[in-house]
Amino acid sequence: MLLCLSANHRNASFDVLERLSADVPGAARALLKAAPGAFGAVVLATCNRFEAYLDVAEPVEGRAREPMLEALAECSGVPADELRTSLAVHRGDAVAVHLFAVSSGLESVVVGEEEIAGQVRRALDAAREEGTTTGDLERLFQRAVSTSRGVKSRTALGGTGRSLVSLALDLAASRVRDWATATVLVVGTGRYAGTAVAALRARGAGDVRVYSPTGRAAAFAARRGLPVETDLAAAVAGADLVVTASTGQVLPAAAVGPGRDLLIVDLGMPRNVDPAVARIDGVAVLDLETLRVHAPLEHLAASDEARAIVGSAAQEFAVDAAVAPIVAALRGLVSETLDNEIARARSRGAGDEAEAALRHFAGVLLHRPSVRIRELAGAGRTQELLAALDLLHGIRPDDAS
Repeated sequence: MLLCLSANHRNASFDVLERLSADVPGAARALLKAAPGAFGAVVLATCNRFEAYLDVAEPVEGRAREPMLEALAECSGVPADELRTSLAVHRGDAVAVHLFAVSSGLESVVVGEEEIAGQVRRALDAAREEGTTTGDLERLFQRAVSTSRGVKSRTALGGTGRSLVSLALDLAASRVRDWATATVLVVGTGRYAGTAVAALRARGAGDVRVYSPTGRAAAFAARRGLPVETDLAAAVAGADLVVTASTGQVLPAAAVGPGRDLLIVDLGMPRNVDPAVARIDGVAVLDLETLRVHAPLEHLAASDEARAIVGSAAQEFAVDAAVAPIVAALRGLVSETLDNEIARARSRGAGDEAEAALRHFAGVLLHRPSVRIRELAGAGRTQELLAALDLLHGIRPDDAS
């Protein structure tokens, strides 16, 4: 069954999210070792959530969750008692409902944000690279991404500009008199940094520069026609606005001088800016915690419509999961019979054309029952289906479970 442990901007502090997100591959491995009967794990860590999606052999209830909490506590440094109050648990069909809502931006600080679907997709890619995904997790995450596309194309939440980056720049506008003359330093070269550059240009920013703590600025800047800064302290000293979108702490207090007005937008998770920077005279830091407070109210009508799409997609996913073993059992019976008939036909001199015709006929023969199985399962008649398979073909319920 599927299980999700979710710490997010609604139920966990920024500090907890930051520490949980520090070692995503380590967290996935720790949970796989600790979870009873775990087959796979995909961890989704963003600027406002840390979620572990697990494929487990049996329901994990009560005290059975303790080894997972202890493993996360050891991996992240967050006390287990604090994790107990910061992690929501979703099980079974509720996991799909939750992830589909997350991937569609319905659970984000900025409802309908654009970046989350890509983050969901990249979480699956990372699990593939680590070898921690399973077939059920693959199907879950792929359906989540396709659901987000449906929400974007069919509701008002698909409008452009819904993102934390845009919200941050909207708030920064009160400190920037003229975007055309302001000097902006972007620290980082990842996807958030690219989104920040695009959003800055959309606002008319004419002097955007880039600094990379990892030395990757040249290619990033060349693609966007930006100048590269190599001295962080000097670049900060000449900037009116600094946007950090990197990994780890990249802006120490020593790189920021006092005595001048400077706004810093920290989009990093974990945070990019040393907390001491906010205590420097003349410097204001706009971080993810502040963005939560200023996030706009969701568009209720569009959100309701999107949640209806999510609910329908989750129901379809549940039906598909229920009928998959039933259809597989029926196809397995037909396939075995088909192989025997093909072998018999070849023993009588039949060639490839005969085999192709038999396989086509079997596919046609299976199509209608497969469709009907899905229809009946969606109507809650799964037990009747299993009984019919047993009666007609000798396929037992346990064979299709």
